Amino acid sequence: MEQYDHRIDVYIGKKPAFAQPILKHLRALMHSVSPQITETIKWGHPFFEYKGIFANMAGFKEHCVFGFWNSSALIDPHGAIHRGDEKDSAGNFGRITQLSDLPSDEILKDFILQAIALKDTGYQPAAKKEQATKAPKAEIPMPDYFAAALATNQKALAAFQDFSPSCKREYLEWITEAKTEPTRQKRIETALEWMAEGKSRNWKYK
Repeated sequence: MEQYDHRIDVYIGKKPAFAQPILKHLRALMHSVSPQITETIKWGHPFFEYKGIFANMAGFKEHCVFGFWNSSALIDPHGAIHRGDEKDSAGNFGRITQLSDLPSDEILKDFILQAIALKDTGYQPAAKKEQATKAPKAEIPMPDYFAAALATNQKALAAFQDFSPSCKREYLEWITEAKTEPTRQKRIETALEWMAEGKSRNWKYK
């Protein structure tokens, strides 16, 4: 891959006047640290690569952003990196509207060298912790009125007993959530009919 990508020249040329010196400065700074840093366009914006995605920058109507791919692993004694700030999620240094919004060149070069070292050592960010498994829903007790209805239909009773816990729950929720007695009775009659045929509560959608 070439060190310079002409598409980035085009990209910068189309940006507002305030953004162009910022983007040109960041680009030049990257290449001044290492000639092995290359350029490309991804998702419509300039990216810098060194043994994979390395950093990125972008220009918008009223601001620019710039950030390192593994910024969480960079040592930042000056507190220059914005960490954990959702509104700055596209970059590490907030909304950049002029060159003075950036940290000094010395600080940025140090970040670039750190990021290169991370790539050289094969650094991989820690995988996100898997979300805790959702606790199973509490069991719905069998209402006496439904148990009595099942006892009158052996086919329905046998089918209900063979259903999986989730299938049983679907019927129990449907019946116990009825708002009125007539609705509940109608649902019980329908449930007995379906279960006698071996059908689950949502058989129509399966």
